[in-house]
Amino acid sequence: MSADNLFDVSRELVLITGVSGQLGSEYARAFLERGARVVGLDARTSPASEALLAEFPEHFGFYPVDVTAKATLEQAASEIAERFGVASVLINNAAIDSPPSAPPEENGPFEDYPEASWDKVIDVNLKGVYLCCQVFGALMAKAGRGSIINVSSIYGVVSPDQSLYEYRRQRGEVFFKPVAYSASKSGILNLTRYLAVYWGKAGVRVNSLTIAGVFNQQEQAFLDAYCGRIPVGRMADKQEYNGAVLFLASPASQYMTGSNLVVDGGWTAI
Repeated sequence: MSADNLFDVSRELVLITGVSGQLGSEYARAFLERGARVVGLDARTSPASEALLAEFPEHFGFYPVDVTAKATLEQAASEIAERFGVASVLINNAAIDSPPSAPPEENGPFEDYPEASWDKVIDVNLKGVYLCCQVFGALMAKAGRGSIINVSSIYGVVSPDQSLYEYRRQRGEVFFKPVAYSASKSGILNLTRYLAVYWGKAGVRVNSLTIAGVFNQQEQAFLDAYCGRIPVGRMADKQEYNGAVLFLASPASQYMTGSNLVVDGGWTAI
């Protein structure tokens, strides 16, 4: 197999959840620029996904879905199959977290973390992946081929470093990185292993991609703390995970399943 064929994704139909977000739109563009057809799934469009619709009208489709509602995913799957066919790649990218600007109870001590917040994050980040795998992965298994890429996080492998937020506590705020995001991203790792074994002989590969933080105009005090902690000394640029998803979707990783590919600037090496 030539080097060009080894990483060729031009014949793939790629589904990407959370396509309207910072990374989802980057993944979509990476595949579209290499000739693949891409279907984006998200609750609503964004300027980034609307730009893709305008730039790649023949190769990019968008379907509004709620990843926590199986009926909407099944409806989308039916419409996608009719228009494009059965997907060969599924990137489970959709996820939520409590933003730094969330109300105090969202980012307060573990002892007071709201049950409703736990339910919401687990619903989207873990149940959403489970349902998308159930709906779209089943179609892949029936077709006898496919690659599922479940996006996890460094905080699914190691605990959040609460010292990164000491600057907020020093200025009088009560702030701790919440627990639900970590629990959800950790759960993705074993869901991935389970499905890799379950679909091992069905031609469907299932791997997870563990990533670190992405620069998005965070406040300087956070950047100073984060960049001082990570071996490479900086956050990731938004396009720096594209190579990993292209690899996991391509023939280059055809003997790889049940694995967790860590691309984190060395965070978990410490």
